[in-house]
Amino acid sequence: MTADPLAPLLELADIAEAVERARTRFDQALGHRALRRHGGPVVAEVSLRSAVASAALEGRVHEQEAVRAGTVTEPVLQGALRVAGALPGLSELWPKAPRQALAKLHVLAARDVVTEAELGRPIDDPVVAARLDGLAGLVAGGTRVTPLVLAAVVHGELLNLRPFAGPSGVVARGAARLVLLSTGFDPRGLLAVDVGHREREPEYVGAAGAFATGTPDGLRSWLRHYTAAVEAGADQLIAVGDEVLAST
Repeated sequence: MTADPLAPLLELADIAEAVERARTRFDQALGHRALRRHGGPVVAEVSLRSAVASAALEGRVHEQEAVRAGTVTEPVLQGALRVAGALPGLSELWPKAPRQALAKLHVLAARDVVTEAELGRPIDDPVVAARLDGLAGLVAGGTRVTPLVLAAVVHGELLNLRPFAGPSGVVARGAARLVLLSTGFDPRGLLAVDVGHREREPEYVGAAGAFATGTPDGLRSWLRHYTAAVEAGADQLIAVGDEVLAST
């Protein structure tokens, strides 16, 4: 029987506990009473905030109110909004054909940013192709670790590999959220983890760089950041729920 390639990550110091703590925080947030009657508005607001955060992490910072009002036409932000809106519809495709789903994410994210010929096509590099194949194998059943760890690995690998031209980070963050949706960890798209990354941006950048080293300490740094961002995303869900209830 082949060993799970990601299982050793849960043996890194403090990681199993951090994963469990993040899961518990999200489970608690899912009990918010706004989700009983106003789930639709909560999902929509989480989606918008996630897109705004993802665009900001690409250097395109916009006020949420302006985005909500529909006055921001900047293409990276628009791409992040398209990605956020498309995730539920891609959740079934993702585990079956992850490379196809990634191509679709890039088309959505990079329209009006890169050339038509570049849309949906990874850069022509054998190393990139091999690592994408390896990542696709993990997504398609090559690991049985908790979805949080798989999402963190997908995110970190795509963030550092940058296999697509243009806003590749938007694709990486969308793919990580697809892991959580498709595995049933967050089937409704309620976890605003990208908001957590944005709130901890210096740590996000540093931990992503640490992940790229492939060392145990580097991987641990990234996983600790990712679980902290999940906790922040769960807190954001509570905040959104409170605001939706206050407005009804």
